[in-house]
Amino acid sequence: MGKNSGTKKTSPNDWHRAQILCALKMAGWSISSLSLHHSYASRHTLSHALHRPWPKGERLIAEAIGKRPDEIWPSRYPSDSTARSNGRSRRRVTAGDRAAA
Repeated sequence: MGKNSGTKKTSPNDWHRAQILCALKMAGWSISSLSLHHSYASRHTLSHALHRPWPKGERLIAEAIGKRPDEIWPSRYPSDSTARSNGRSRRRVTAGDRAAA
């Protein structure tokens, strides 16, 4: 077999695609039925969330199996300490802040 076996690399902490599909099946869903249930034109639409980040699709899949998206794909949802590693605060600027400046 060649260097590239065709499998996609995921974070070791993320659920495997087969685990997600199995959890959906156990909950009475498939990617196709869930896509159509949420009125997507293509039955394959939600499968995109299995391969690449798509917050809305991840949320719909997670809700269908009773989990949070960050439980299924922790690599896609960094913790607060990681998200703020650049040292900047993400505090919201208010009208009072603007008036004081």
